[in-house]
Amino acid sequence: MPRFEREASEYIEKLVYLNRVSKTVKGGRVMKFSALMVIGDGKGRVGYGMGKAAEVPEAIRKGIEDAKKNMITISTSGTTIPHEVIGEFSAGRVLLKPAAPGTGIIAGGPVRAVMEAAGISDIRSKCLRSNTPANVVAATFAGLKSLRTPEQVAKTRGKSVEEL
Repeated sequence: MPRFEREASEYIEKLVYLNRVSKTVKGGRVMKFSALMVIGDGKGRVGYGMGKAAEVPEAIRKGIEDAKKNMITISTSGTTIPHEVIGEFSAGRVLLKPAAPGTGIIAGGPVRAVMEAAGISDIRSKCLRSNTPANVVAATFAGLKSLRTPEQVAKTRGKSVEEL
């Protein structure tokens, strides 16, 4: 099997951001790559990871492995999210709003990749403050983690959904 040949994955894999950095040494410049990857099953499980390596395919592979370790399950209501939420991470802040069926994904690149991988097809979002891809993805995950369905809220309060 060739070194960079990839087997078929059960996950949706998205490359969000690829960065090239160079370090100047005595013999010239040494290039390295970092890849921000988002993976998901399209049914509410999603994860993200960063991979760094001297070659792009290796960085992507490492990013996917890291993303598999950081998988979370999110609460959805149909094809959208249960309620409006603001996710915060570092300087990144992302506003996520539920949308009516048929709206589609109204979001910038990093948020769009996360939503497609998670299987959310109707949502509106806005990046507030930082637009660095790594911070935006992390803020989106912070927002998705904090989502609660009416059933979950009712259970923690010890009430029925009708009482809320």
